[in-house]
Amino acid sequence: MILTENKIFILETNRTAYAFKTTEGGVLQHLYYGRRLPRPEDYNSAPVILNQPGNALLDGDGVCREDLLQEAGTVGWGDLRAPLVDVEFPDGGRSCDFRFSHFERPENAGPAGMPAAVGGETLKVVLKERTHDLYLELYYTVFEDTDVIGRWSRLINDGAETVWVNRLMSQQLDLPAGAYDLVSFRGAWAREMDTVRQTLAGELRWSSEAGVSSNRCNPFAMVCRRGAGEEHGDVWAMNLLYSGSHLGTAQVNAYGSVRLTQGMGPLRWQLLPGDSVDAPQAVTTYSAEGFGGVSRQMHPFVRRHIVRGYWQDRERPVLVNSWEAFYFKVSHRKVISLARSAKSIGAELLVLDDGWFKGRVDDSHALGDWTADPKKLPDGLAALAREVNEQGVKFGLWVEPEMISEQSELFAAHPDWVLGHRDQAIGRNQYVLDLTRPEVCRYIVDSMKAVLGGAAISYIKWDMNRILSDAFSPALPPERQGEAAHRYVLGLYAILDELTKAFPEVLFESCASGGNRFDLGMLCYMPQVWASDNTDAACRSHIQWGYSYGYPQSVLGCHVSDSPNHQTLRRTPLRSRFNVAALGLLGYELDPSELSSDKTEEVREQIEFYKAHRRLLQFGQLHRCPTGEGECFTMVTAPDGAEAAGTHFVWENQPNPKSVPLYCRGLDGEKTYHLTSRSTPPRVTDFGSLANYMSPIRIRSGSLVEKAADKFVKMPQDELELTASGAAFCHRGFYPVQPFGGTGFNGPTRLMRDFDSRLYLWAEETE
Repeated sequence: MILTENKIFILETNRTAYAFKTTEGGVLQHLYYGRRLPRPEDYNSAPVILNQPGNALLDGDGVCREDLLQEAGTVGWGDLRAPLVDVEFPDGGRSCDFRFSHFERPENAGPAGMPAAVGGETLKVVLKERTHDLYLELYYTVFEDTDVIGRWSRLINDGAETVWVNRLMSQQLDLPAGAYDLVSFRGAWAREMDTVRQTLAGELRWSSEAGVSSNRCNPFAMVCRRGAGEEHGDVWAMNLLYSGSHLGTAQVNAYGSVRLTQGMGPLRWQLLPGDSVDAPQAVTTYSAEGFGGVSRQMHPFVRRHIVRGYWQDRERPVLVNSWEAFYFKVSHRKVISLARSAKSIGAELLVLDDGWFKGRVDDSHALGDWTADPKKLPDGLAALAREVNEQGVKFGLWVEPEMISEQSELFAAHPDWVLGHRDQAIGRNQYVLDLTRPEVCRYIVDSMKAVLGGAAISYIKWDMNRILSDAFSPALPPERQGEAAHRYVLGLYAILDELTKAFPEVLFESCASGGNRFDLGMLCYMPQVWASDNTDAACRSHIQWGYSYGYPQSVLGCHVSDSPNHQTLRRTPLRSRFNVAALGLLGYELDPSELSSDKTEEVREQIEFYKAHRRLLQFGQLHRCPTGEGECFTMVTAPDGAEAAGTHFVWENQPNPKSVPLYCRGLDGEKTYHLTSRSTPPRVTDFGSLANYMSPIRIRSGSLVEKAADKFVKMPQDELELTASGAAFCHRGFYPVQPFGGTGFNGPTRLMRDFDSRLYLWAEETE
């Protein structure tokens, strides 16, 4: 709901409210962002005391802007904080003074050429620069059902002279003085989403200048009051619907108040008379219930208002990906064999990942030449897809359309299509195509339409395996080179918009060396993202934990891979690899035909279990539960509270471990639940020479006797069954089966290796 009265603007959601007003002089003053208050007049009931000490400056109305909470900070006029907008006029001056002009209530407003969240109610507030014909439009969209507010800005040059835009942020949030922390999510390739909590002092940033939203620092971040935790305390979260370089700042001024800004990264935009430039849409939410409260608001927001189209609410298929099965060594025979294996374990989709197109023998060749390699696939893609479908699984394909190899037919024909100078840093032996050029975007669209329209393809994995090292376009004049990086993103969005509309039922998955472009902008076109190239279960438990703060598991591509893992060489139990991947969109990054018979059966049972609980696992509300160090416990609960599932993961096994309960979250306290555990039975081979402690004959490791004992000796599983109220599970907790402690194996014992886990299920008991 949006209330406008006496130049006071109140944006109310189900549980929160955002309020600002215009001062007598027309400056937009921020009043409040927090819990929803009972009466509209409450938001302006307490006058704000403004500091005017010492050498601070006053504007023409006698207002000191240095400590005034505002909606649109500018350069000059005594405000020393990071501005929302920074404009350079023809005389070189940058001082701006935007004052309130009017407001409107538009429908379906969104930034030009960029995605916007769907739905909501929008307010547009128009400000005019006092001495120039320059207008700043501020857009606020209220998503009442999820307690989220969207923000973006537009700058319009209605004058006769060109101006330069050095900065145009999407949103600004000024918070009153207090003690705050910044929580951001940082990392690198294969180790995305490390949670970093810093005391907020001076200025801190979360940003990327890589030309992509970046695995170095995700656009999602949170600011909280000191002492806030998972389920308590004030938290404000921000994110950006943008897939290029981004900038977020958190700045404490001399008087303790905080300014948060977020928007696109470095910019130098030539704004001609009559032209406008838009910032991407950003979103923010407030929770009084800690980080968990933020997740319970952001997750449904992403599911309902970011992901859209055919796949918005549909369960995703279980897939097998060919990459770690045979890398570039693709052949028609291998693909069909893998399809048969995929079907045999219950998978529903086979993805041919790289190595399929003409001349693609390694990562230095053929990007840009999107036709099937006649040596590897002599019958072409259409025949291959048809035969894969005949095996009983759907067919998917990997592409990397934004890139070009020097060793390619496309490069030979169009060397000028490379973004950047000829001499530049190289990543994975490839260059970036110049998407600022319409002819390049047209080539990509036509190439992909030929691929998708020429075969029965149900899924596309859209990859991007390098960053923008040289954001320079030979197609742009010198005075517009500061626009190249943003124009690249606009070109990308135009491509994705056309392709996803042309093929609405194709399941697109975004990928950029894993999570190098995991952002809300890509999720507006592609309903899921490959979370990381690292499929190691121990690493993934950490990576997925980080993503879970701002993104639901329904958008996370999560695969079970072989052991030892191809990124870490770590050996982990198959059950752990599944238990971690099950809290996301399940796939298998291996060749099922190379599994032993018992492992094949275990995988088959995993997929059967996942399908039976797929709705819960993909679309349930995720909760991060409290544990001790060296372990994590994550749960998902159904919207009606009738069922739940959870994975308890332990990084390092300890001898003689403590008996510590696990505390649940998200269960209905008034309901009664039956808890069951899902595990695999211990094997004789798990114990090595310790098996001789119980065996009447000597068993040597690797011997035929050991194999025979392993086959015929059945050991009890550590199954757990409990019945209790949701309140008891959440507040009293429950104790897993006793772990093996090095003193024998007597009765049900939880055999936990390093990097081991258990999966638990809760089902409501009804009379």
